[in-house]
Amino acid sequence: MSEQDTIVAEDAGRDVYDELPDAPPKSRLRLSWVGKVSAAVVALWIFLALFGPWIAPYHEAFFIEEDAAGNYFDDPSFMLPDASVSAYLGTDYLGRDVLSRIIWGARTTIGISFAATLLAYFVGITLGIAAAVAGRLTDAVLSRIVDAILAFPNIMLGLIIIAAFGSSIPLLIGLAGLVYAASVFRIARALGQDIMVQDFVEAARARGEGLWWIITREILPNAAMPLATDFGLRLVFVILFISSLSFLGLGVQPPISDWGSMVRENMQGLGNGLSGGALASITPAIAIATLTIAINLIVDDISAHAGGSLAKKMV
Repeated sequence: MSEQDTIVAEDAGRDVYDELPDAPPKSRLRLSWVGKVSAAVVALWIFLALFGPWIAPYHEAFFIEEDAAGNYFDDPSFMLPDASVSAYLGTDYLGRDVLSRIIWGARTTIGISFAATLLAYFVGITLGIAAAVAGRLTDAVLSRIVDAILAFPNIMLGLIIIAAFGSSIPLLIGLAGLVYAASVFRIARALGQDIMVQDFVEAARARGEGLWWIITREILPNAAMPLATDFGLRLVFVILFISSLSFLGLGVQPPISDWGSMVRENMQGLGNGLSGGALASITPAIAIATLTIAINLIVDDISAHAGGSLAKKMV
C-alpha cells in the first residue's frame, strides 16, 4: 500500500468532526492574599446577615436608654450615651443599641441588595442572550428600550418611582432590579454576540445542535465567569443605590434598621465627637465601606488574573 493510500485510509476512519474545535476549558478561580482577606470580610457580613438576629445583643427596635429620645428632642445638643458594657458602640438618637442595629441592618441592606441583583441578572441575562441570538429586529427593540432606561440617572428614576408608588421593600427590590437589569443586558448581549461567532459554536451548529442547546451548553457556561465577576460589581452598585435612597429618607422605613438610614438619622451626633454619639453615624458608614470595598477588591483580583479582559466588558 502506497503512502497516499495509507493517508486516505486514515482519513476514512477519522470522525468528520474530529478537527472541529472544542469549547475552551473552564478557568479556575484564583485569589491573591488581598482577595482572600476581602473574601473573609464579605463572608463575615454574610454570616451576620444570615445569623445576626440570633447573636445581636438586642432587638433592632429595643430602647436601652428610655430617656434618650425625650432629651434629644428637648435639647438638640444632648450628648448621646457613651459606648459601655451594655452598648459597645453606644446608642443612637433614640437610645437604641448601635451594634445591634448594624447587625440587624446587615440583613436588610444585604438581603434587599442581593435579591435586587438576582432579579437584575435574571432579567438582564434573559433579554441580553435573547437579543444576541435573535434577529436584528428583536435586538434593536430591546436595545432601544435599554437605552431609554439608561438615559435616566439612577437616583432620579428611583425618586420618581418611589414618589409615585411609595416606599416598600418589594418596591425597592423591583426598582433596583429594573434599574440595573439594563446594564446587565448590555454585558450579556456583548458576551453572547462574542461567543456566537466562536469556532466551537460553529462546530455545534455543524453537528446539528439546536439553539437552546447552544445557549445552555456553549454560551452560558463560557459567559459564566465574566457574568459572575460583574455580579459582585453590580451588587456594590445596588448596595450604594439602596443606601442612598435610605439616606434620603425614601428607602427602608423605620423602625427597620438599614445602614443608609442609620447614617441619616444620627448625623447630628457627628458634631459632638465620638463620645457624643458620632459612632451611631460613623459605624454604619464604615459597614457600607468595608463591604463594598471588599467586593471591589475581589472583582479586581479576579479580573487581574483574567488579564484585564473581564474589565473591558463591564459597564
